[in-house]
Amino acid sequence: MKNRLKEFREIFKLTQEQLGELVGVSRQAINSIETEKFEPSIWLAYDISKVFNCSIEDIFLFEDSERKSRSQQSRGVI
Repeated sequence: MKNRLKEFREIFKLTQEQLGELVGVSRQAINSIETEKFEPSIWLAYDISKVFNCSIEDIFLFEDSERKSRSQQSRGVI
């Protein structure tokens, strides 16, 4: 899933470690989200959006994702 996490983090002058501490995950987890190696749970995405006082959709760009959603996969959508 594409995201703007690094952009938001830099605007707020937070390190990966500082953001991780605010939302209860490691610096490595924040790095993995930023580099699109890991997709956060809805709860983690919510917590991240609250740090930046914005909506989840402002940070996580669902429409740009090439990965099929689980519902699409179960329906056989290509």
